[in-house]
Amino acid sequence: MPGGRLTQQERQQIALGVADGLPYAEIARRLDRPTSTITREVLRNGGPTAYRADAAHRATERRAHRRTQTTPRGPQAPPQAHGRDAEAVLAYEEKLTAVFIEAGTPKMMARVLTCLYTNDTASLTASELVQRLQVSPASISKAVAFLEGQGLVRRERAEGRRERYVVDDDVWYQAMIASARANARIIEIAQQGVGVLGADTPAAGRLENIARFLDFVSEGIVRAAEQARDVLHTKPEATPDGTAPPA
Repeated sequence: MPGGRLTQQERQQIALGVADGLPYAEIARRLDRPTSTITREVLRNGGPTAYRADAAHRATERRAHRRTQTTPRGPQAPPQAHGRDAEAVLAYEEKLTAVFIEAGTPKMMARVLTCLYTNDTASLTASELVQRLQVSPASISKAVAFLEGQGLVRRERAEGRRERYVVDDDVWYQAMIASARANARIIEIAQQGVGVLGADTPAAGRLENIARFLDFVSEGIVRAAEQARDVLHTKPEATPDGTAPPA
């Protein structure tokens, strides 16, 4: 298996594979590279929808040049606890980040979310995020501000003047309720359109059907979220050897 950095020719093959919709594992097999190498390469350089071989190669050269001009930093990720496989954790973090990006979360914000969700304390300081993601403090500040505005992250005062960024167990419940509220506004406006366009017209019928559909779905979302809310706060029960039992 070849080692070292990806060549420009390999990046061109990656770009072709991504454009053809090939799985990362298949691209890796064709290049005789680890799947994690391909995953990191694509996510680090625009993601599956924006990856460009030439741009990725230039960006890698710039990063390498900056590393030679700065003091070497510590490892990108802290030692793994609970006997976790570091390579498997890294591959999973990249997969989770890709899912967040596909759902519409900007890349840096998705990377911060992944760090927080996969950390046992569900919280990290700005300096810890900078070290783990190897980005500037300004990038972390911008990402956290965005996530905080979306209600996905909150701040806590840590020791001294530092702050910790935290993901709450309740965030997915709040997201479901926020979705239902947004639907309620659409329902209200759609129903107004029925009166404006005339109750017996095709356009009004379409809006009425939208309102009915969203009303039914939103009611189900709110009811299910209320019934399942406690699941978000369930703590794993430890077995005698200190590990969580299988689900």
